[in-house]
Amino acid sequence: MSILETAKKIIEEGPICDHCMGRQFAKLSTGLTNVERGQAIKLSMVMEGDALYKENGDESLLEELAHSSAYARKSLKISGEDEKCWVCLGIFEDLDVWADRAIESIGDREYSTFLVGTKVSGLIGENEEILWSECGITQAEQFKTEMNREVGKLIAARTGKEVAFERPDILVTMDIAEGTTSVQVKSLYIQGRYRKLVRGIPQTRWPCRSCGGRGCEQCDNTGKQYPESVDELIGVEVVKAANGTDTKFHGAGREDIDALMLGTGRPFVVEALDPTIRSVDVWELEKKINEFAGGKVEVEGLKIVEKAVIETLKSSKADKVYNLKVTFKEPVSTDKLEGAINSLIGVQIHQRTPQRVAHRRADLVRKRYVHNIQLKEKTDEYAIIEVHCDGGLYVKELTSGDDGRTEPSITGNLGIQATVAELNVVNVDI
Repeated sequence: MSILETAKKIIEEGPICDHCMGRQFAKLSTGLTNVERGQAIKLSMVMEGDALYKENGDESLLEELAHSSAYARKSLKISGEDEKCWVCLGIFEDLDVWADRAIESIGDREYSTFLVGTKVSGLIGENEEILWSECGITQAEQFKTEMNREVGKLIAARTGKEVAFERPDILVTMDIAEGTTSVQVKSLYIQGRYRKLVRGIPQTRWPCRSCGGRGCEQCDNTGKQYPESVDELIGVEVVKAANGTDTKFHGAGREDIDALMLGTGRPFVVEALDPTIRSVDVWELEKKINEFAGGKVEVEGLKIVEKAVIETLKSSKADKVYNLKVTFKEPVSTDKLEGAINSLIGVQIHQRTPQRVAHRRADLVRKRYVHNIQLKEKTDEYAIIEVHCDGGLYVKELTSGDDGRTEPSITGNLGIQATVAELNVVNVDI
């Protein structure tokens, strides 16, 4: 079937605008807009119809074209009823209106790139399928594809912003049935390192165990198991700086609540949700976070990054350096202790999930290595031991043995129970 024959079948279905006519042949003659295709096809039909009329007096095609679009009526100088396109229901006459709605939805948010999406109404979707089926159309473009492109062009022209198909700052969705627009904002990601300088603070927010975060007497109606966290001490100022709604915290592993995080600090990314401001002054933010945290947490090296950094952060197998203050159930000589810890260097450690985290971790046997271990200080009451090991090694259990769940261990090698009294993370090597 020729293009004009297909176009005549389309015309027979009812009045159709230039956008929708041209869209049925969108995969042909690239470089044209759908409006240009539609006008060209209709002009060809007008000429063919005029030729038939002059040759045979056949007015049928002229009458069909007269009701197909304003363009055809203008070309033929035939007046007719002002009928809307039956396929798009006249939506393409309102492109400026949709662009205005989209820009209004974006409001005063700061952004450089955007993308437009369309939620098609059931009726328009059904109309398209009927047209394709009845007319045997195989070279068409979907309604929403053209809608996205045309409204996107208008927004770009009015705002000076660029369309981005991958990771746009703003995604505007047009709901055709509801006549509304909504906005989804890409999170702002800020990377850095933190030091935790006091004990008793978890890395992330913990909902109250008694009420699950709803608020109860046990948590003074805060909904939190602990009054503050590294996440919150950093996140408060991030929300202010980005004028966002909340934050999510992504750390390269985590330290125990009773452990300090010292040295160069632990790498992290804080995700600001629904930010209005993207050009955050990270130097000023770093200063404000450290002031707000009041010596409990310190951050440094803040920089704005892309989301992909989180995956790298989470998947990296970072070596750790710990500083342990260890006590013993019985007196231990320096020589015996050095022999017990030195025998762990380069040995594969088998650790069944520790009893203290068994309620939230799968019951597995993990294999890790101690790269180096040194006795830094020894008194009659305690020893200071530095451990350089694989990430994921539970050093408290490396010390205690965890009732035989970790082998070998300092306790097992000594034959005397050893316990970590204090734990500091000295370095996270990423």
